[in-house]
Amino acid sequence: MVRAGGKTEKNENGMETSQEKLHSLRHSCAHLLASSVKKLYPQAKLGIGPAIEDGFYYDFDVPEPFTDEDLARIEEKMHEESRENLPFERKEMDAADAVSFFRERNEPYKVELIQDLGQERVSLYRHNGFIDLCKGPHVARSGEIAHFKLLSTSGAYWRGDERNPQLFRIYGTVFPGKDELDAYLNKLEEIKKRDHRVLGRTLGLFEMYPEQAGAGLVFYLPRGAQLRRTIEEWERAEHRRRGYQEVMTPHIMDQKLWEKSGHLEFYREYMYPIEKEHQGFVLKPMNCPGHILLYKSQLRSWRDLPLRLFELGTVYRYEKSGVLHGLLRVRGFTQDDAHIFCRKEDLEAEIDGVLQFVQDTMQKFGFCDFDAEISTRPGEYIGEAQDWDLAEKVLEEVLKRKRISYRVNPGDGAFYGPKIDIKLNDALGRQWQCATVQLDYNIPKRFDLTYRSSSGEDLRVVMIHRVLLGSVERFIATLIEHYGGRFPFWLAPVQAVVLSVSEDTREYAGRVRAALTAQGIRAEADVRDETLQKKIRENELQKIPYLLIVGRREQDAEKVSVRRRGGKNIGTMTPEEFVQRINKEENASEVCESQ
Repeated sequence: MVRAGGKTEKNENGMETSQEKLHSLRHSCAHLLASSVKKLYPQAKLGIGPAIEDGFYYDFDVPEPFTDEDLARIEEKMHEESRENLPFERKEMDAADAVSFFRERNEPYKVELIQDLGQERVSLYRHNGFIDLCKGPHVARSGEIAHFKLLSTSGAYWRGDERNPQLFRIYGTVFPGKDELDAYLNKLEEIKKRDHRVLGRTLGLFEMYPEQAGAGLVFYLPRGAQLRRTIEEWERAEHRRRGYQEVMTPHIMDQKLWEKSGHLEFYREYMYPIEKEHQGFVLKPMNCPGHILLYKSQLRSWRDLPLRLFELGTVYRYEKSGVLHGLLRVRGFTQDDAHIFCRKEDLEAEIDGVLQFVQDTMQKFGFCDFDAEISTRPGEYIGEAQDWDLAEKVLEEVLKRKRISYRVNPGDGAFYGPKIDIKLNDALGRQWQCATVQLDYNIPKRFDLTYRSSSGEDLRVVMIHRVLLGSVERFIATLIEHYGGRFPFWLAPVQAVVLSVSEDTREYAGRVRAALTAQGIRAEADVRDETLQKKIRENELQKIPYLLIVGRREQDAEKVSVRRRGGKNIGTMTPEEFVQRINKEENASEVCESQ
């Protein structure tokens, strides 16, 4: 089934949909928030307060950031206004009169908004003496807004521009009923428990040193490096199996290459330039120009195509410090990048193969639900409009044929071609950006990429840019939060820990660990001089899949007592029997089992 973009505002009877009702409720609650802030902090200046996915926010110009105690006071004031059950009333005003109205009330941000609208008349909404510039819609009365919660506060530049004044934003959520609100708040608590920044440190996966080494740069600890290595080894094997050839390209290249590709013109603000001996270089933000040079390294014929070049390439992009967020938004990251050079007649088959690769990869990592989005020609682009139209049509036809649901994201394609973005749905129902497939008729023209046809003609090649996981760093963050750190056995950095009960079983614990390691199990031995209960508790907090306990009885019988993650004891057996058992059980387990 295919779904298109856009939100339906009315059903077949012309009635407002539940989605629109929820939007109105959230928008109205933002007004309730602003009204309450103005009553408690009369000098506060109003920014904007839209409804957003899962809630709302409002920006305020106040001297000091809001505290948790402030949020509690504001929330109580909001409940008072809700209980008063006053109507939301709409009125229109001449824009010039509205400017005077808000200027008299010392609301410069509202004045700016009205002037930027360029309209002769504007609409305002009033409730309980509070008046705001707003096009609506709203609920009828404040009493309909009963089940809400203020969640957090943060800084936010006016209109998102760091050159503008810093305002302070309050986030909240609201639902029609208490049960819905409680369910959402419980989900937020679960999200906090799964925060990859917290679990990454708790589980010893990665660290970041913004003050010492720079913001947005990741340092992998041994267990995190093992997790990444497991992912990359699986990817390398799968790419080889599907006819890809792995390549490696430099981290730094001459800026003339980036001028030719168009990146220096369209992507300059995200690039790291370097100058040495009067020559300009760039730390690569993309891998495609390097792969293009490899394609051009020899003459290509139709027999060479499709040519699929794959690289786990580390790239560097300048992201503003305000958007950096754990592994999800960094400045140095690795992409599982590939570029397919093919004939026009091979396009649909190759894109079909990429999408099948995406589906197989997502299922392997335990994601069985995802959405697709087609991003079309942006305002600034290279190439001819007809090539863009053709590329968009090809992407859409392949999605339809594979029966993959999708929506259209107008104008959000890359500057060189339209794309399909794959968004995963995790165990908590949240979406994560993952794979991307881009179809490019334009950069091959810039670099004069051709192949010799069977008839002896030199014809233009077409490029498919694609990633499966996208940023490896972001995908690791996604995995951590999807599984809550309880990785499936094949992914777990440490799959088993052997626990010695006493000093005289330490040597046997070490031998068991060595035997497991020889069988390909990622095992460690915990032979510290601590109680068994403490060892069990601490290793369970590390979310290790299996704990193997060895006391004198196990040592004498050359066996181990096996405890599965979650506290289930599965019996005593030899190390060899344990390996046989877990290989059989883990290989038979469903990759898309619920978490």
